[in-house]
Amino acid sequence: MSDRETIPVHEHLARLTAGDIDVVRVVYPDLIGTDRARDVLVDHLSGACEHGLAFCRAVYHTSPQGDVVPVEGGLDRGLPDITVRPDLSTLRPLPWEPGVAWCLGEVVDPADGGPVPESPRDLLRTVLNRYTEQGLVPVVGPELEYFLCEPSPAAPNGWRRYAEAPGNVYTAGRRGDPDGHLLRTLRHLRDLGLGVSMGNHEFSSGQFEINLVHSSALDAADRTFLFKAAVKELARAEGRMATFMAKPFNDEGGSGFHLHLSCTAGEDGPNIFDDPSAPNGLSATARHAIAGILAHAPALTALANPTINSYKRFGPDTLAPWLIDWGLDNRSAMLRIPPERGPRARIELRLGDASANPYLLLAGTLAAALLGVRAGQEPPAPLEGYGYDTSRATILPMTLADALDAFETDGELIDLLGKGFAASYLAYKRNEIERFHRHVTDWEFTEYAYHL
Repeated sequence: MSDRETIPVHEHLARLTAGDIDVVRVVYPDLIGTDRARDVLVDHLSGACEHGLAFCRAVYHTSPQGDVVPVEGGLDRGLPDITVRPDLSTLRPLPWEPGVAWCLGEVVDPADGGPVPESPRDLLRTVLNRYTEQGLVPVVGPELEYFLCEPSPAAPNGWRRYAEAPGNVYTAGRRGDPDGHLLRTLRHLRDLGLGVSMGNHEFSSGQFEINLVHSSALDAADRTFLFKAAVKELARAEGRMATFMAKPFNDEGGSGFHLHLSCTAGEDGPNIFDDPSAPNGLSATARHAIAGILAHAPALTALANPTINSYKRFGPDTLAPWLIDWGLDNRSAMLRIPPERGPRARIELRLGDASANPYLLLAGTLAAALLGVRAGQEPPAPLEGYGYDTSRATILPMTLADALDAFETDGELIDLLGKGFAASYLAYKRNEIERFHRHVTDWEFTEYAYHL
């Protein structure tokens, strides 16, 4: 169990029984942020806490289609186990599934009792330990978008956008959501205790955004991981599909995953990104963090935009950031500094798309910011006016392959994140590219078959 666990197991069991909970679903994130889980009957929860649950380590290396990717530590070692122990301090009754509670799992290597390099939560903890050494506590507020889809046998992929209608940009109510999906989802997420604050119909048909409150980085990552899993589960209960895919449709924009980041001096200290006497009201620490994120943005793209599909969200007129720049309350910049100062002074990283693993996105962003703080780097002048001008800013990697190359060559970032994680991630993602290049797409058939 985690070091946060102080309540004896038998007290948790008594509370579960009193709440008519007879099953605990132990969940943990794999390498791409998908929830992996096992349902444990409450009668057997004590044993699961004492001995842990055995999962094959190659679950971290399994593709979305169920293929086991040859990553070191999996197939090459005969598919060994990892051990997952329920963290009972994270228990949450599921509002939509009576008798079931969710609980995060702590992952360890049974061979030595240490963390597994591919464990996203432990990767984030590694970075947060470096912040503790600096006397800093990151505070994070996530914003995610997703598309809701309905079955459509006539559609080429079997799905169509929910409530297809143009112009319902930033609306609420039945105009863009005739079945009330958003209200049901918001209330369930609130009752699940995930700290959601608000939501709306987003720019595209069938697209929604739900915001989560700011909190410490690990808590924010945990809540975002569970948020994504919950939204997908609730959509399934409606007979629909919620997808956080970066760009699921050719004729619509993509879905973003924006991070709002600030830092305090210690657990209860002031926001140290704020400095009324400094230029633009931003402290030296804030400026250094901005410079660090800009400097390591090419490598960070591999974590913030982690799929082949991610890069179809980039490009002119997409409103997705594809240049390395920052600006003051400028939504056309990769890094936006919202206008609030004082306790609400913060950085908004707009680079990530919704398919990103929240633990990896936070770990990479925080690592890049910390490297800037350590080095005392200063950012260039902020962007003025509308961005997306290649004469004024450097282009980010525009393919997953280029992003992985940038990540592999960023020695500073990899040293902070860990070489074991980096090797596993690079092997897994490069296998994804290889599989894609071998696959014949619908576009190729349409483009070539008749005439060639």
